[in-house]
Amino acid sequence: MTGLANNKLPHDVVEAAGYPPGAGVPGRDYDPRLTNEDLAPLQDQKWSMYNFFAFWMSDVHSVGGYVTAGALFALGLTSWQVFVALIVGIVLVQFFCNLVAKPSQVAAVPYPVISRASFGVLGANIPAIIRGLIAVAWYGVQTFLAAGSLTIVILKVFPGLTELATDAYSFLGLSLLGYVSFAILWVAQALVFWRGMESIRKFIDFCGPAVYVAMFALCGYMLVRADFDISFSLSDQQLSTGEQVTAMLGAIALVVSYFSGPMLNFGDFSRYGKSFEAVKRGNFWGLPVNFVVFSLLVVLTASATIPVFGQLITDPVHTVEAIDTYTAVLLGGLTFVIATVGINIVANFISPAFDFSNVAPQKISWRMGGMIAAVGSVLLTPWNWYSNPEAIFWTLGILGALIGPLFGILIADYYLVRRQHVVVDDLFTLEQDGAYYYAKGYNPAAVITVAATGAVAVLSVVVPKLTGVLTWLPDYSWFLGCGLGFVVYLVLAWTFGVSDAAARTKALHAGAGTPA
Repeated sequence: MTGLANNKLPHDVVEAAGYPPGAGVPGRDYDPRLTNEDLAPLQDQKWSMYNFFAFWMSDVHSVGGYVTAGALFALGLTSWQVFVALIVGIVLVQFFCNLVAKPSQVAAVPYPVISRASFGVLGANIPAIIRGLIAVAWYGVQTFLAAGSLTIVILKVFPGLTELATDAYSFLGLSLLGYVSFAILWVAQALVFWRGMESIRKFIDFCGPAVYVAMFALCGYMLVRADFDISFSLSDQQLSTGEQVTAMLGAIALVVSYFSGPMLNFGDFSRYGKSFEAVKRGNFWGLPVNFVVFSLLVVLTASATIPVFGQLITDPVHTVEAIDTYTAVLLGGLTFVIATVGINIVANFISPAFDFSNVAPQKISWRMGGMIAAVGSVLLTPWNWYSNPEAIFWTLGILGALIGPLFGILIADYYLVRRQHVVVDDLFTLEQDGAYYYAKGYNPAAVITVAATGAVAVLSVVVPKLTGVLTWLPDYSWFLGCGLGFVVYLVLAWTFGVSDAAARTKALHAGAGTPA
């Protein structure tokens, strides 16, 4: 095995994620092909309950989250039904996040590293690349959406620039002013990210509460404008009892699917937690409790747009724009821009940073991985394909269907196959006697599972699209993929002897006095 001199890696190659060099501590025998200071176990885990609470506030309080919640009204549900669906969905998200948080918090390593236990030390690049590619695409989309909000603010302040927002000044599908707004936000996000995880923590600590202030102000203003005379029946559709139940189940599935990306790689953040209890408390306050308040604000504000503007508006930026006062557009627009930047960094920048670094640790640091994602997001020109539902479906729709199987495999392996026991040092070795070397660095049980169940999950999305049959099935692709991945992996883990090997490893370490 190739050793690392003095337990250090060259600081000109890698730096610890947001901490002084050396905070991630590689062991003496960690293989450099699997290690840098960004991926190695953290020496100091600092995040408190409030940091995770603020994390979820930033993740939830975005234009995308608001629009997603508002879109549930289009299903024909009443306001109280939308509210119930939102809460049930977020409780499920909390449950799943707690499951995926524990292994990374205990081992103090990010998602792609903990995935080495189930996929193998080299096989873990499979889930890392899948999750990384999804994040890159959504990073571009969220930056573009935030740029649209910023453009509204700019035009309010400088109305003379209106012509620059027209097709007469466009290139590759985006106006000149659109490019300016996109570039401003792209650089701003890169600067926050480049300063490291500690700066990101401080940024999201600010973003979540800031957008709450704006949302309360917007909600109060709209209720006063409506004289508090609002209706909670926002749909003209008359659904039967069975149709209402079906629509609510679909709404619950939509909420879980919306958070499926951050949920899968939540270990990238839980590794910083002081304790698993701090993570769980933060998840409780940041998800169900926070989401109750957020959902009430969404329902009340959306309901008030009908008497005030004569139509249902579910986009907070468009609501602010419709108010058409200088102060409202300026403060409201900027606040929602900041909120979207917060979720973009949290959900779509951190993940590819760790994922791409995991592929080639000695060549790609955490920061470099993030910048690869940032550059890739521009090359995708998200403004061209985001407005094309077909393009989104055949890219993100299909890739997103693979998140469920990845989640199911991780949970089945950690909780049932390994009984919550991971040999952290073996996550960083390519020696054949390492617990996670398997067959040339790949666990065949996990690789076969993700291929087979991933195919089923993808088909559950593609077949209804092509045939028009079972059109409700794509809403549940995450649950289908997760459930199948969980069950199939358990069967194959037993078939390939992974379960027996895990039991022997745990017994060996317990016998040697090593904590499990």
